[in-house]
Amino acid sequence: MKFETRAIHVGEKPNLKEGGTGDVAMPVHLATTYAREKTDVPTAGYEYARSKNPTRNALEQRLASLENARYGLAFASGLAAETTIFLSLLQSGNHVIAFDDLYGGSRRLFTRVFSDNFKVEVSYVDARTSINVEDAIKSNTKLIWLETPTNPLLKLCDIEKIAVIGQQNNLIVVVDNTFMSSYFQQPLELGADIVMHSTTKYMNGHSDSIGGALMVNQNEIYEKLKFTQKSAGTILSPFDSYLVMRGIKTLAVRMEAHQKNAMKIASFLDKHPMVKKVIYPGLESFPQYELAKKQMSGFGGMLSFELNGDIKSAKRFVENLQLFALAESLGGVESLIELPAIMTHASVPKEEREKIGLTDELIRLSVGIENGDDLIEDLENAFRKFG
Repeated sequence: MKFETRAIHVGEKPNLKEGGTGDVAMPVHLATTYAREKTDVPTAGYEYARSKNPTRNALEQRLASLENARYGLAFASGLAAETTIFLSLLQSGNHVIAFDDLYGGSRRLFTRVFSDNFKVEVSYVDARTSINVEDAIKSNTKLIWLETPTNPLLKLCDIEKIAVIGQQNNLIVVVDNTFMSSYFQQPLELGADIVMHSTTKYMNGHSDSIGGALMVNQNEIYEKLKFTQKSAGTILSPFDSYLVMRGIKTLAVRMEAHQKNAMKIASFLDKHPMVKKVIYPGLESFPQYELAKKQMSGFGGMLSFELNGDIKSAKRFVENLQLFALAESLGGVESLIELPAIMTHASVPKEEREKIGLTDELIRLSVGIENGDDLIEDLENAFRKFG
């Protein structure tokens, strides 16, 4: 089956057998425990909802299918998924290589929790150049953590090249695929070992469910992650599982609409006299445009830009928009706008932000699926007030 078909049908086949109800949509199974006839034979493999739940199980099947993976796991948040990787695959004294431009919450988790409390060493490198990753490898290195595109500067790294480096050095390569979703990028196909998503974003797509996901092919890694998911209780709830399943059904059409609007807005901003710089992988002026075309099937709905001004100017601009909600998060059908330096990445020290190129006046857009002309008019009105 093609992607669009799998997004609707995998994990959700109606039960037409005797006793089945033929539900076209997977029900929300709220039971926390499951009765059995025999003491040593769980009913259909279900014992306790923390280890297995029918609604979550259906979602995990779909998540795996969309990444062409053998296994999928659903978590209470993207950070819960990240925590499960660290708890399952690393020990105190291990070393992790990470892209230097990451979601602020990831850096906070790596530094304030796992480095400070559990002595996991983390080195941040500019992974746009693959040799920087290779040069950072130490005898205690166990894992490479990538975002591509990164949040919020949309830097890319060559997944295939870095996956080869990982294989040659017996390292686990993790790719946070949140910005592209499973529709526009397939890291496992490029050699990655684990794909991670904040399903809060594009996978769900409606800003009404917090969740995370991991997709893997290797049985040994899956069993370790599954054990920690059960033992630490980092599971996604049945209702949130239902919401993500419902959201995924429209993932393909939503991502095409996000991309269409983002390209239109990026082109508009690129020509605007009040804009200093536009960052969007779909623009031919984007420094890694050729890599974007090579490893992604589309350019997504995220873009960033810098105003000709300072932080006060940027604040005034974002506060004068009507359709773009001034809010954190991304990937919903509605358009959002934010200032990373004082919102999503405020936990990253200023000197670290400046080192990677994250200026105070950088503005990040999550372009929704509204009418593109309406969104441009909203931006133009804010520019008039800004000017």
